[in-house]
Amino acid sequence: MFINLISDGIYLPNMKHWKRYTITAALPYANGPKHIGHLAGAYLPADIYVRYLRLKKRDVLFVCGSDEHGTAITMQAMQENTTPQAIIDKYHVLVRDSFEKLGISFDIYHRTSSPLHHETAQEFFLDFYNKGLFKEITTDQYFDEEKKIFLADRYITGTCPNCGYERAYGDQCEHCGKSLSPSDLINPRSTLSGLAPVLRPTKHWYLPLNEYEPWLRTWLLRDHAKDWKTNVYGQCKSWIEGGLQPRAMTRDGEWGIKVPLPDAEGKVLYVWFDAPIGYISATKQWALDNNKLWELYWKDSDTRLVHFVGKDNIVFHCIIFPVMLHMHGDYIVPDNVPANEFLNLEGNKMSTSRKWSVEMHEYLEDFPDKVDELRYVLCSIAPETKDSEFTWKDYQTRVNSELVAILGNFVNRVMVLTEKYFEGKVPKAPENAELKVFVTGQRDKISESLENFKFREALTEMMNIARHGNKMLTEKEPWKTFKENPEATGAVLYDSLQIIASMAILCEPFLPFTSRKLFGMLNLDAKNFSWADAGRQELIPSGHMLGKAELLYQKIEDETIQKQVDKLHHGKTTDTLVIENKPAASLETPVQVSETEPEKPEITFDEFAKLDLRVGTILTAEKVQKADKLLKLTVDLGFEIRTVVSGIAEFFKPENIIGQQVSVVANLAPRKIRGIESKGMILLAEDEMGVLHFILPKELTKNGSIIR
Repeated sequence: MFINLISDGIYLPNMKHWKRYTITAALPYANGPKHIGHLAGAYLPADIYVRYLRLKKRDVLFVCGSDEHGTAITMQAMQENTTPQAIIDKYHVLVRDSFEKLGISFDIYHRTSSPLHHETAQEFFLDFYNKGLFKEITTDQYFDEEKKIFLADRYITGTCPNCGYERAYGDQCEHCGKSLSPSDLINPRSTLSGLAPVLRPTKHWYLPLNEYEPWLRTWLLRDHAKDWKTNVYGQCKSWIEGGLQPRAMTRDGEWGIKVPLPDAEGKVLYVWFDAPIGYISATKQWALDNNKLWELYWKDSDTRLVHFVGKDNIVFHCIIFPVMLHMHGDYIVPDNVPANEFLNLEGNKMSTSRKWSVEMHEYLEDFPDKVDELRYVLCSIAPETKDSEFTWKDYQTRVNSELVAILGNFVNRVMVLTEKYFEGKVPKAPENAELKVFVTGQRDKISESLENFKFREALTEMMNIARHGNKMLTEKEPWKTFKENPEATGAVLYDSLQIIASMAILCEPFLPFTSRKLFGMLNLDAKNFSWADAGRQELIPSGHMLGKAELLYQKIEDETIQKQVDKLHHGKTTDTLVIENKPAASLETPVQVSETEPEKPEITFDEFAKLDLRVGTILTAEKVQKADKLLKLTVDLGFEIRTVVSGIAEFFKPENIIGQQVSVVANLAPRKIRGIESKGMILLAEDEMGVLHFILPKELTKNGSIIR
C-alpha cells in the first residue's frame, strides 16, 4: 500500500504519486456511429478522470482514435456497397466530431490508417519476429469456397461449445465471453455466403499466451487483486485459470496492415494486435505535433498507464496487450483497467444495428444545448460494476429534479439576490471556518472517489455541496433579513458565492460546460484556479463585480421525452420479420431479441401449422418514395405474383436482389404501407453485427415450394 502526500495536501490511501499519466480510451471501430452506451462505458469516465488530473496540475496525456482495420469495417463496406476506405473516412469524422461536441477532451484523436501507425505496428511485429517470440504454425483454417477467401474469425458463426449460444463468433462468444477459435464452433457457417466453410492449410504467427501465464498470475492476479474492480478482476481470473492458448496475430486478407515479411503475401496483422498499438502511435503523433518525448509516456516507470474500456474489451486490455508490452521489454504495463459493464436502453440491450439506441450525433442534433445534462445522467447511472439502464423518463427526472431543482436553483437564487441587494457585487463578510471545513471535506471525498474510479459516488458528493447551499439559504432566509440586518444577508450570500466558486472548479470534470457558465457568471478566469483552490476562503473577494446571471438548465417537458420515446420505437419497427433463433409469439410484430431477453411463450403445433411459408423469387425491387427503409418488391410465389413491402432498404440495394430466392409468409393478412398494399412478409436473419441475411434454400428451389 502507498500513502503519499498529493498536490492539494490530501492524504489518500492506495495512491502512488506518479510523475505523469497516460490515459487511453478504447479505439472505436470506424464502421458506424457510436451510441450513448459507448459514451457511458469508456469515454465519459475517462474524460472525467483526465479533467480531474488536469485540475490537479498533473502531467497527463489523453489519447484515442479510430480503429480502422477490423472485420467490422469490411462487413460495413459490403453492407453499404462501398469501400473500406470510404467507410472509415466517413465515420472517423462523425465520431470524432461527436466526441468533441460532448466535451470529451482528447489530446489527440488519431487513426490506425495513418502511415505512422502502420510503421509502429510493423516495428512491434518485427521486434517479436526477430527475437523468435512468435510461434509459426500452419493450421487448417476455414475457407469460403463461394467467395474464394479465408474467413476471418468474425466471418464465421456457429454454436458456442461452452454455453450453447447459437450465434457465437469465431473469436469470442458474446453471450458467455469465452475466447474461441473458429474450429471450436459447432456447425460453423460463413457469414458471407451462409455456406459451411471448408478447411484449408495456411501459415500464421502466434502469440504464445500460454508461456506468459506465470507472469500474468503474478502481475495481475496477485499484484492487482485489491485495487482492480471486481468485475474486471473476476473476468481476468476466469480467463487465466481456464488456461491460455497461443493466439494468431495475423490473418489472411487485404484490408489491414501488411505483415512485413517476404513470405507473407496476402496476410495482414490481426486487428487486436494492431489496434492497441494505436495508443502508442497516437502518442508518437502527439509528441511530433507538440515537440514532446513520446517515450516518457510509455517507457518510464513513473508513468501511470490506465485503459478505459467497456466490458467486451477487458481481455484484450488486461491480458493480450499487457503480454505484448511485457514481451517487448521496453514498455510499462497498465496500472489499472477500470472497465465498465453495459448500459441498456429502455429494458433491452442497446444496439445500433437493431435500431435500438441513442446515437451520440443524433442526441446532439436533438439537444444541442444539453450536453452536460447527458453527461450528468450517464455518470449518475454509470454501469461501473454491473449493467445499468438508461430510460428517457429517468433522464427527464434527473435533469428536472437534480440539475434544475438543486444546482440550477441554488445558483440562480444566489445570483438574483446578490443583484437585488448588493447591485451584483460580492458583499463583505467574515471568514466562515465551518463552511471551509465542509467544502474542503467534500473536495477530498470527490478526490478519493475519482482516484478509485468511483465516478457515480464522486458525482453525488459534488451535488451534495449544492444541496448544502440550498439548505443554508432555506434556513437563513436572507431575503427576510436584509431590512433589519443587511450584514447577515451579506454573510449568507458571501458564503453562497464562495460555494458556487468552489463548485465551478469541482463540477468541471463532470459538467465542463456548466463550469464554464459558472465562471462567466462569477466574472472569473477559470485558468487561475486549480483543484486545490476549492474550499479556499475568498475565492471571490468582497467588492468583486459579478457577471451576468443566466439559467444553468432548462426543464425538460413531457412532450420532448415522448418525442424521443416515439422516435426510438419507430426506429425499431420494420415490416420485415427478423428471426434470431427464438420462437415468434406473433408474426404481426417484428421479433427484436436481445441477449438478455427471455424466450417467448410456447406455441402449439397447431398454431405454428397456420403459417403458410413459401419459397419465392424477387422479380423487381424499387425504393418506396419518402421512406428510407422500405423497398417495394414483386415476388413470384409460383401460384401468384405478389407485392410485398419490406423494411430492408438500408441493407440491400434494389438492383442487387433481383433474382434472389426468399422465404415468404404467404398467408399474412394484407396491409397498406405508404399507400401500397403489401401481401406477405420476407423472412430474414440478423446477426450480432446487425447484418441481415435472407433465409433461403441451400439449392435452387421451385417457386411456391412449401417450407415445412
